[in-house]
Amino acid sequence: MRWFAVLALLLSACSWQHRVKYLSDEEFNCYYALKPFMEEDVQKTFLAYKSEAERTAYLKSINMERVPPITLYDLFYQYDEHIRQAIVDGAVQVGWTKDQVLMSWGAPYDKKTLGGRPAPRSEMLLYKFEKHEDGTVLVYTPDSKTEYKAVERFRREVILDADEVTEIVEKKGWGN
Repeated sequence: MRWFAVLALLLSACSWQHRVKYLSDEEFNCYYALKPFMEEDVQKTFLAYKSEAERTAYLKSINMERVPPITLYDLFYQYDEHIRQAIVDGAVQVGWTKDQVLMSWGAPYDKKTLGGRPAPRSEMLLYKFEKHEDGTVLVYTPDSKTEYKAVERFRREVILDADEVTEIVEKKGWGN
């Protein structure tokens, strides 16, 4: 009986995530772009709503602690459609903001504060990638179920000065 309760608990903990498949393509893109900025309870609530209008209203109701203030919805939709598409496509480039990088590639594998740079605040975001035989390139996540398929592994170091991308350096392998 105890294993059944544990199984039920595990299934219920994961069950809300399956609701992603009911999102429209645009909502799916928005959700994954905003996911790095959402706590688990916000994700659960968002996915619990039955209609796109309810989900949109929910995102518009969440104010982020920013100056100036911005809603979670506006964090993604403040950009023109071609920028949003580049975010969804993972086409990170020099000149992007830290928020755009996080929306595109998610949370970094690691990050480091950098000193001796011309900006008052500089950091490096480290991302690991896996390339598959079919040419697909995925951002590695620690719970990856596709890593075994990778034919190539590489990393990208994104240098941010004052929260703007100034350099992207690609290196072979994943390093340490």
